[in-house]
Amino acid sequence: MARNVLYPLCQLGSPQLRIFRTNFFIRLVRPGTAQPEDTVQFRIPMEMTRVDLKNYLERIYNVPVAAVRTRVQHGSNRKRDNRNVRVKKPDYKVAYVQLAHGQTFTFPNLFPEKGLSPEGAPAEESVQKELQEGQHQRDPLRGGVPEWFGL
Repeated sequence: MARNVLYPLCQLGSPQLRIFRTNFFIRLVRPGTAQPEDTVQFRIPMEMTRVDLKNYLERIYNVPVAAVRTRVQHGSNRKRDNRNVRVKKPDYKVAYVQLAHGQTFTFPNLFPEKGLSPEGAPAEESVQKELQEGQHQRDPLRGGVPEWFGL
């Protein structure tokens, strides 16, 4: 998959060359603008090509890929350090992968909105009430020492 990889010299009788890990690391990115449901955005290394990315996704993750489009995002050059010298952020490559026909991808909702509990009160308040009830059952002679701290 990588272009500039030096493989060991193959000699008669030597064991078969096996590659278990790739030299590339890709990052799935939430797109800034609205994308079609069958398009996924990745940040990939500058050395990785479209063919490398397609093989990476199909062979390692078994994801059917229809097309891959790439672009190079130039890093900003506006920031300055304490010596008033321009500091440039590194460039990176962005890949837009179009999944095969019928495949879609949506980001999971990791932080859903706070809903109501079955009683109608907000879920956070019901949890706080349960914790307060548990505190009232403590032994008053222990003076705030938790129960798990045995004497």
